[in-house]
Amino acid sequence: AGVALGIHVVTNLITPYEFHRDELLYFAMGTHLRLFHMDFPPLIALLSETVRVVAGASLFAYRMVPAIAGSVVVLLALLIARELGGARLAIVLTAIAIIFNPLFLRSANLFQPVVLDQVWWLLGFYALVRLEHTDDPKWWLLLGTAGGLGLLSKFSILFLGLAVLIGLLLTRRRRAFLGPWPWVALGVALLVGMPTVIGQIALGFPVLQQMEGLRQVQLARVTFGDYVMGQALWGPGFLLAGTGLIALLVLPALGRYRLLGWVTLTAFVLFAIAKGKSYYVGPIYPMLYAAGAVWIDRLLRPRVRATLAWMIAVLMVGYGLATLPFGLPVVPPEPMARYARATGITAGVTTNTGEILPLPQDYADMLGWKEQADAVARVFHTLTPAEQADAVLYGGNYGEAGALDLYGRRLGLPPVISLAGSFFNFGPGTRSGRVVILLGIEPEELDVGFCRSLVVAARVTNPWGVPEEQDVPVLVCREPSLTPQELWLRVGEAQWG
Repeated sequence: AGVALGIHVVTNLITPYEFHRDELLYFAMGTHLRLFHMDFPPLIALLSETVRVVAGASLFAYRMVPAIAGSVVVLLALLIARELGGARLAIVLTAIAIIFNPLFLRSANLFQPVVLDQVWWLLGFYALVRLEHTDDPKWWLLLGTAGGLGLLSKFSILFLGLAVLIGLLLTRRRRAFLGPWPWVALGVALLVGMPTVIGQIALGFPVLQQMEGLRQVQLARVTFGDYVMGQALWGPGFLLAGTGLIALLVLPALGRYRLLGWVTLTAFVLFAIAKGKSYYVGPIYPMLYAAGAVWIDRLLRPRVRATLAWMIAVLMVGYGLATLPFGLPVVPPEPMARYARATGITAGVTTNTGEILPLPQDYADMLGWKEQADAVARVFHTLTPAEQADAVLYGGNYGEAGALDLYGRRLGLPPVISLAGSFFNFGPGTRSGRVVILLGIEPEELDVGFCRSLVVAARVTNPWGVPEEQDVPVLVCREPSLTPQELWLRVGEAQWG
């Protein structure tokens, strides 16, 4: 776990990239924190605001949160390996499988809920392992706590809940439903996750709208073959995970933990049915790595055991080092693009919508935001003092709005508004907006006559960005036909009636 943390500390010190698009959104969610009234699980926003208050808008400080969480993932996996009966060999193999995996390198680098989701899944698996090992009902409480913290982090924890339910029904543990403890665990999960539940109820379950939008734009193109082949991109550890699944389901020595095999298999199938992205199922892998490593550790013939362990370890380390530039943002854009072309790993540079970029999408989404905010600041400071006093900034998407929210504070800019995603719930503000500076909106996207005067004041180019961020306009709209408050009211009526 210390090695994993050290890798990310160094990465965060030397990275040539800036905040990710999603990180900008979570920063804004933090500055607009309303714990029981958010359209996303609020833990990431709470963490964001905590970091901002303590350390300011420091990229290093923000990135230390996932770095620490990633280390906890490793630690929990090692604890699971030990609980399954693994000795030093199993623990070392489990650690290598995670530390040298591009999936876990990337997730522990970005300030996103993904790594938090992994932590809570692993905590839930640890609770199940301890429950099977000791039959002590107190571990139901830890399972419920993990579920509740998962509800505060990412809705995909519901897949773990459903997988646990199915796993219980398929094993001897089904008798537990006759007692109070599974229901106590459910109650604990709902209690801990209450802010998420209340927020969804208060806002009319926006998660359903979000999932439909995600399905239409991204998941509709995901096939079962894409999902399965995507697992192979995480490297030779996939073979260790497969070994672990088989061991949990059929190995007599691990028969006590059959429930964990059914839970992980069910989760894999559920994500496939839901046409999930390949990384969605990532949280099951540390559990399976641990089981696979324990199986290897228990081979009777020492020579076979040593040979197999060395072979798997060398393959995982070799793959991890070869794909390190895809896992950690340490190589600058131009040489990274050359490396991506040289490797020919097109899946590593394919966007969520199927476009192939010079860089991995996450890296492209970490470039150009400061330049956009600087361009808006230059335009804003050309306004007269009277115009500045009532001017409104508008971001065309949540990345652009988030960039203005983050960097605008240092640049003396007014608050930003946007209809994009969570920003709509932040509201239109109080300014009348006689002058609106729009970032990321082309003139033809506005209704004819919406602005009495409309000027393209600047354009921000970024050849390494995702397509919609490569040529971004900055417009100045004077005397719009609707105030921000009127616009929000009209959009709200169109959405909710």
